Amino acid sequence: MRELEGAVAIVTGAARNIGRAIALELANAGAAVAVVTLSDVAGAQSVAADIEAKAGRALAIQADITKPEDAKRIVDETVQRFGRLDILVNNAGVRPESAFEEITLEDWHRVLAVVLDGAFLCSQAAVPALAAGGRGAIINIGGLTAYIGAVHRAHVIAAKAGLDGLTKALAVELAPRGITVNLVAPGLIDTKRRDEDPAHRKSRTVLAGRLGQPEDIAAMVQLLAGPRGRYLTGQTIHINGGIYLP
Repeated sequence: MRELEGAVAIVTGAARNIGRAIALELANAGAAVAVVTLSDVAGAQSVAADIEAKAGRALAIQADITKPEDAKRIVDETVQRFGRLDILVNNAGVRPESAFEEITLEDWHRVLAVVLDGAFLCSQAAVPALAAGGRGAIINIGGLTAYIGAVHRAHVIAAKAGLDGLTKALAVELAPRGITVNLVAPGLIDTKRRDEDPAHRKSRTVLAGRLGQPEDIAAMVQLLAGPRGRYLTGQTIHINGGIYLP
Protein backbone atom coordinates (compact mmCIF):
# COMPACT_ATOMS: atom_id res chain seq x y z
CA MET A 1 0.00 0.00 0.00
CA ARG A 2 1.41 3.39 -1.00
CA GLU A 3 -0.79 5.36 1.37
CA LEU A 4 1.86 8.06 1.74
CA GLU A 5 2.01 8.83 -1.97
CA GLY A 6 2.84 12.52 -2.39
CA ALA A 7 3.79 13.02 1.26
CA VAL A 8 7.17 14.32 2.40
CA ALA A 9 9.02 13.18 5.53
CA ILE A 10 12.07 14.14 7.56
CA VAL A 11 13.74 11.40 9.61
CA THR A 12 16.58 12.37 11.96
CA GLY A 13 19.27 9.88 12.84
CA ALA A 14 18.33 7.97 9.72
CA ALA A 15 21.69 6.65 8.56
CA ARG A 16 21.44 3.31 10.38
CA ASN A 17 19.36 0.93 12.47
CA ILE A 18 15.84 2.10 13.42
CA GLY A 19 16.15 5.43 11.62
CA ARG A 20 17.20 3.70 8.41
CA ALA A 21 14.29 1.26 8.63
CA ILE A 22 11.85 4.12 9.19
CA ALA A 23 13.17 6.06 6.20
CA LEU A 24 12.89 3.02 3.94
CA GLU A 25 9.40 2.14 5.22
CA LEU A 26 8.07 5.64 4.62
CA ALA A 27 9.61 5.66 1.16
CA ASN A 28 8.09 2.27 0.35
CA ALA A 29 4.70 3.75 1.28
CA GLY A 30 5.25 6.56 -1.25
CA ALA A 31 6.79 9.40 0.75
CA ALA A 32 9.77 11.46 -0.28
CA VAL A 33 12.26 11.31 2.58
CA ALA A 34 14.96 13.64 3.89
CA VAL A 35 17.54 11.38 5.54
CA VAL A 36 19.25 13.40 8.28
CA THR A 37 22.55 12.55 9.98
CA LEU A 38 25.11 14.35 12.08
CA SER A 39 28.24 12.44 11.10
CA ASP A 40 27.46 9.29 9.10
CA VAL A 41 27.19 11.01 5.74
CA ALA A 42 28.04 7.83 3.82
CA GLY A 43 25.29 5.97 5.67
CA ALA A 44 22.71 8.66 4.94
CA GLN A 45 23.69 8.75 1.29
CA SER A 46 23.40 4.96 1.15
CA VAL A 47 19.85 5.11 2.55
CA ALA A 48 18.94 7.82 0.04
CA ALA A 49 20.44 5.76 -2.78
CA ASP A 50 18.45 2.68 -1.70
CA ILE A 51 15.25 4.73 -1.83
CA GLU A 52 16.05 6.17 -5.24
CA ALA A 53 16.97 2.72 -6.56
CA LYS A 54 13.30 1.80 -6.07
CA ALA A 55 12.14 4.92 -7.94
CA GLY A 56 11.61 6.83 -4.71
CA ARG A 57 12.62 10.37 -3.85
CA ALA A 58 15.22 11.08 -1.18
CA LEU A 59 17.62 13.72 0.07
CA ALA A 60 20.58 13.17 2.43
CA ILE A 61 21.21 16.08 4.80
CA GLN A 62 24.11 16.50 7.20
CA ALA A 63 23.10 18.69 10.13
CA ASP A 64 23.43 19.18 13.87
CA ILE A 65 19.90 19.11 15.24
CA THR A 66 21.03 20.72 18.50
CA LYS A 67 21.58 23.98 16.61
CA PRO A 68 18.49 26.07 15.79
CA GLU A 69 19.91 27.20 12.47
CA ASP A 70 20.55 23.61 11.39
CA ALA A 71 17.05 22.50 12.39
CA LYS A 72 15.63 25.31 10.27
CA ARG A 73 17.94 24.41 7.39
CA ILE A 74 16.75 20.80 7.43
CA VAL A 75 13.15 21.95 6.97
CA ASP A 76 14.05 24.60 4.40
CA GLU A 77 16.08 22.20 2.26
CA THR A 78 13.37 19.56 2.42
CA VAL A 79 10.59 21.95 1.42
CA GLN A 80 12.75 23.49 -1.28
CA ARG A 81 13.45 20.06 -2.81
CA PHE A 82 10.04 18.42 -2.41
CA GLY A 83 7.62 21.33 -2.10
CA ARG A 84 6.02 20.48 1.24
CA LEU A 85 6.43 18.69 4.57
CA ASP A 86 3.97 16.25 6.13
CA ILE A 87 5.91 14.02 8.53
CA LEU A 88 8.67 14.62 11.06
CA VAL A 89 10.27 11.65 12.82
CA ASN A 90 12.49 12.68 15.75
CA ASN A 91 14.63 9.57 15.99
CA ALA A 92 18.16 10.87 16.60
CA GLY A 93 19.67 9.95 19.94
CA VAL A 94 22.82 9.01 21.82
CA ARG A 95 22.93 6.32 24.52
CA PRO A 96 26.18 6.43 26.50
CA GLU A 97 26.53 4.36 29.65
CA SER A 98 28.08 5.61 32.88
CA ALA A 99 27.57 5.18 36.60
CA PHE A 100 25.45 8.02 37.94
CA GLU A 101 28.24 9.47 40.09
CA GLU A 102 30.53 9.58 37.07
CA ILE A 103 28.17 11.43 34.70
CA THR A 104 29.55 14.91 34.18
CA LEU A 105 27.36 17.92 33.58
CA GLU A 106 28.81 18.02 30.07
CA ASP A 107 27.73 14.39 29.52
CA TRP A 108 24.26 15.21 30.84
CA HIS A 109 23.86 18.24 28.59
CA ARG A 110 25.11 16.38 25.51
CA VAL A 111 22.53 13.60 25.82
CA LEU A 112 19.64 15.96 26.56
CA ALA A 113 20.74 18.22 23.71
CA VAL A 114 20.53 15.49 21.07
CA VAL A 115 17.42 13.68 22.33
CA LEU A 116 15.29 16.45 23.79
CA ASP A 117 16.62 19.74 22.42
CA GLY A 118 16.87 18.20 18.96
CA ALA A 119 13.24 17.08 19.00
CA PHE A 120 12.17 20.48 20.30
CA LEU A 121 14.12 22.44 17.69
CA CYS A 122 13.17 20.23 14.74
CA SER A 123 9.50 20.22 15.73
CA GLN A 124 9.46 23.97 16.20
CA ALA A 125 11.09 24.52 12.82
CA ALA A 126 8.73 22.07 11.11
CA VAL A 127 5.38 23.23 12.50
CA PRO A 128 4.57 25.93 9.89
CA ALA A 129 5.19 23.55 6.99
CA LEU A 130 3.40 20.65 8.72
CA ALA A 131 0.36 22.83 9.37
CA ALA A 132 0.29 24.13 5.80
CA GLY A 133 0.00 20.62 4.38
CA GLY A 134 -3.14 19.75 6.33
CA ARG A 135 -2.00 16.27 7.39
CA GLY A 136 1.01 16.92 9.59
CA ALA A 137 2.37 14.22 11.87
CA ILE A 138 5.21 14.32 14.38
CA ILE A 139 6.46 10.96 15.65
CA ASN A 140 9.00 10.91 18.47
CA ILE A 141 11.06 7.78 19.10
CA GLY A 142 11.34 7.10 22.82
CA GLY A 143 12.85 4.19 24.68
CA LEU A 144 11.97 1.30 26.98
CA THR A 145 14.16 2.42 29.86
CA ALA A 146 12.23 5.66 30.23
CA TYR A 147 9.46 3.48 31.73
CA ILE A 148 11.31 0.65 33.48
CA GLY A 149 14.59 2.33 34.49
CA ALA A 150 18.10 0.95 34.08
CA VAL A 151 21.54 1.29 35.59
CA HIS A 152 24.15 3.63 34.13
CA ARG A 153 21.66 5.53 31.96
CA ALA A 154 20.29 8.34 34.11
CA HIS A 155 20.91 10.96 31.41
CA VAL A 156 19.43 8.85 28.61
CA ILE A 157 16.37 7.89 30.67
CA ALA A 158 15.74 11.50 31.70
CA ALA A 159 15.96 12.64 28.08
CA LYS A 160 13.64 9.92 26.76
CA ALA A 161 11.15 10.53 29.56
CA GLY A 162 11.20 14.19 28.59
CA LEU A 163 10.16 13.20 25.07
CA ASP A 164 7.05 11.62 26.52
CA GLY A 165 6.07 14.92 28.11
CA LEU A 166 6.92 16.90 24.99
CA THR A 167 4.71 14.58 22.95
CA LYS A 168 1.70 15.24 25.13
CA ALA A 169 2.31 18.99 25.23
CA LEU A 170 2.60 19.25 21.45
CA ALA A 171 -0.40 16.98 20.84
CA VAL A 172 -2.58 19.39 22.79
CA GLU A 173 -1.11 22.58 21.39
CA LEU A 174 -0.88 21.53 17.74
CA ALA A 175 -4.23 19.73 17.42
CA PRO A 176 -6.03 22.89 16.24
CA ARG A 177 -3.51 23.10 13.38
CA GLY A 178 -4.24 19.57 12.20
CA ILE A 179 -0.96 18.07 13.46
CA THR A 180 -0.92 14.75 15.32
CA VAL A 181 1.93 14.03 17.74
CA ASN A 182 2.74 10.56 19.08
CA LEU A 183 5.64 8.67 20.61
CA VAL A 184 6.79 5.18 19.69
CA ALA A 185 8.78 3.46 22.45
CA PRO A 186 10.88 0.55 21.15
CA GLY A 187 11.70 -2.40 23.36
CA LEU A 188 14.80 -4.54 22.85
CA ILE A 189 15.61 -4.14 19.18
CA ASP A 190 18.19 -6.14 17.26
CA THR A 191 20.42 -3.33 16.05
CA LYS A 192 24.09 -2.99 15.26
CA ARG A 193 25.84 -1.41 18.25
CA ARG A 194 29.26 0.17 18.46
CA ASP A 195 29.69 -1.12 22.02
CA GLU A 196 28.57 -4.24 23.88
CA ASP A 197 24.93 -4.62 24.88
CA PRO A 198 23.91 -2.55 27.91
CA ALA A 199 23.23 -4.40 31.14
CA HIS A 200 19.46 -3.96 31.08
CA ARG A 201 19.20 -5.98 27.85
CA LYS A 202 20.54 -9.10 29.55
CA SER A 203 17.99 -9.40 32.35
CA ARG A 204 14.61 -8.95 30.66
CA THR A 205 12.12 -11.51 29.39
CA VAL A 206 10.44 -10.83 26.07
CA LEU A 207 7.08 -12.56 25.88
CA ALA A 208 7.31 -12.75 22.10
CA GLY A 209 10.44 -14.86 22.48
CA ARG A 210 12.67 -12.74 20.27
CA LEU A 211 14.28 -9.36 19.92
CA GLY A 212 12.42 -6.82 17.86
CA GLN A 213 13.59 -5.76 14.43
CA PRO A 214 13.97 -2.16 13.26
CA GLU A 215 11.18 -2.88 10.79
CA ASP A 216 8.78 -3.54 13.70
CA ILE A 217 9.25 0.06 14.80
CA ALA A 218 9.12 1.39 11.26
CA ALA A 219 5.75 -0.25 10.63
CA MET A 220 4.14 1.61 13.52
CA VAL A 221 5.72 4.90 12.48
CA GLN A 222 4.33 4.44 8.99
CA LEU A 223 0.85 3.82 10.36
CA LEU A 224 1.00 6.93 12.55
CA ALA A 225 2.25 9.00 9.63
CA GLY A 226 -0.54 7.98 7.29
CA PRO A 227 -4.30 8.33 6.96
CA ARG A 228 -5.00 5.35 9.23
CA GLY A 229 -3.30 7.16 12.12
CA ARG A 230 -5.22 10.43 12.03
CA TYR A 231 -7.33 9.61 15.10
CA LEU A 232 -4.24 8.86 17.20
CA THR A 233 -2.55 11.75 18.96
CA GLY A 234 -0.84 12.32 22.29
CA GLN A 235 -0.20 8.58 22.65
CA THR A 236 2.82 6.57 23.74
CA ILE A 237 2.83 3.29 21.84
CA HIS A 238 5.08 0.52 23.14
CA ILE A 239 6.53 -1.87 20.56
CA ASN A 240 8.33 -4.34 22.79
CA GLY A 241 7.08 -7.91 22.36
CA GLY A 242 5.53 -7.85 25.83
CA ILE A 243 8.66 -6.98 27.80
CA TYR A 244 6.79 -4.11 29.43
CA LEU A 245 3.03 -4.04 30.00
CA PRO A 246 1.88 -0.48 30.84
